[in-house]
Amino acid sequence: MIVKRKNKVRSFLLVITFGIITTGMSFSQNANSIYNVLDFGAKGDGKQLDTKAIQRAVDLCAKKGGKILLPAGTYLTGTIYLKSNITLHIAEGATLLGSTDIGQYPENIPDYRFYGDTWVRQSLIYGENLENIAIEGRGTIDGQGEAFVVTTKKKPDRYRNRPYCLWFIKCKNVRVEDISMQNSAMWMQHYLACDKVTIRGISVYNHANKNNDMIDIDGCRDVIISGCFGDTDDDAITIKSTSPRPSENVIIENCVISSHVNAIKMGTESTGGFKNIVISNIVVRPSRSKSKIYGTHRGMGGVALEIVDGGIMDGIVLSNLRIDGPQVPIFIRLGNRARKYVDTTQTPGVGVLRNVNISNIIATGADTTGCSITGIPGHPVENISLSNIQITYTGGGKSSGAFKEVPEYEDEYPEGGMFGSLPAYGFFIRHAIDISLKNISLKFEGTEERPSLICDDVADLDLSGFRAASGSDSQSFIVLKDTRNALIRGAHPFTEVNTFLSIMGSKTKQIGLTGNDFRKTRQIVAVGKETEMGVVNITGNLIND
Repeated sequence: MIVKRKNKVRSFLLVITFGIITTGMSFSQNANSIYNVLDFGAKGDGKQLDTKAIQRAVDLCAKKGGKILLPAGTYLTGTIYLKSNITLHIAEGATLLGSTDIGQYPENIPDYRFYGDTWVRQSLIYGENLENIAIEGRGTIDGQGEAFVVTTKKKPDRYRNRPYCLWFIKCKNVRVEDISMQNSAMWMQHYLACDKVTIRGISVYNHANKNNDMIDIDGCRDVIISGCFGDTDDDAITIKSTSPRPSENVIIENCVISSHVNAIKMGTESTGGFKNIVISNIVVRPSRSKSKIYGTHRGMGGVALEIVDGGIMDGIVLSNLRIDGPQVPIFIRLGNRARKYVDTTQTPGVGVLRNVNISNIIATGADTTGCSITGIPGHPVENISLSNIQITYTGGGKSSGAFKEVPEYEDEYPEGGMFGSLPAYGFFIRHAIDISLKNISLKFEGTEERPSLICDDVADLDLSGFRAASGSDSQSFIVLKDTRNALIRGAHPFTEVNTFLSIMGSKTKQIGLTGNDFRKTRQIVAVGKETEMGVVNITGNLIND
């Protein structure tokens, strides 16, 4: 009896120590244990601050692992520190509601150095150096991000005091599944230098503040993102490399996304680069948000692939995309902004962008800007393949725009509209080697007077099955400047054009035309003053009788 009494007293003291409201629930510590936050003092009424109660549940659960349960209710909270071997289950009807008091979000300075580690330091849910963690359930995470106002334009300060909703650093075996997320003050979720990350079936609506990305995968390895829905003011599915660690071995599939900026983006930070990334079966549609902070209501970019801070982009595959709305469906850019990821490191050299395969895309709503694939002088993009692509543009370009000199802008921030309206309404390709365009179809609404394609300083061009509309006042269908070893076959304009091919530049040579349809062309080739005669070989094409 004495022993039993002592045990009862000890149990009672334990209850007081942890602030538990008893419900008869057993707290046996094993991997199958469920820790209901209501048993640890949480109210779930959206008024009481439940941070300490939730953290107590996490801390006890962490001893042997288990599941933290948030049943239906609204749990107002500051930063929750997740721990290894824990699943946070937010049940249907439950909302984890971020406090609007910035004092409830302690600053965390990770051991891991990356670009931004001096100014982004807060998060609603935080985890560093953890293993086997998960967030799941049909509930909601709401950061109430509109409450965190940016009060300064100074670059080092403008991101401070705006918490992420999720921030995981150097974690392994991470799973986020089925949750709805909304209203972050910063990026919705940042996965930094993590391994084996699975994000599945989540829904994100992020239009509460600046820099409202949907997902940021940053220097992570072995990542699968599938079956997700997102609608964001800033970039949607974003892959970054803010440290020397590349993002690699990533699969993204079966998602429906919207963005006022870029729907799918690699960059801008590219220190370590991007390797072995496969993206497929994606629908990009206009945002349903009626207001915007960045970009445009239709979206600025569909696919943006960018290397500007050093790093290597190698082995990128995108297929089966439906892109509706964004101004620039495809933007590929190798630049030289050369931004250090930390002040103490060396300035990065020019990066490498190669081995990119983009196929099976239908895009509508593109504006007058045009798509571009560009390197910089002495540093071309390499081995870029585009196939089975249909793009419809708004049109509206004038013939005067076809003679526009496009600045290099080597050190500028990369964005699809960085050059303004390009001299080609379809594709502008410059400083590139080994470019393949197969079964490309380009059309426009209204009128258009610019060429469909311009290549400048391009070597080894394979243009097969290229079809495009041309305006009645368009001077050229295709323009090649300083282009070497180009084969154009099976191409034809949908509408009449003055000149099928204009070539210029002293470096242009070895151009072949075979199996093309010239019947809607008044002139086959126009040769510029600096170009040698006889550089074009014309055989086996269709011409008017």
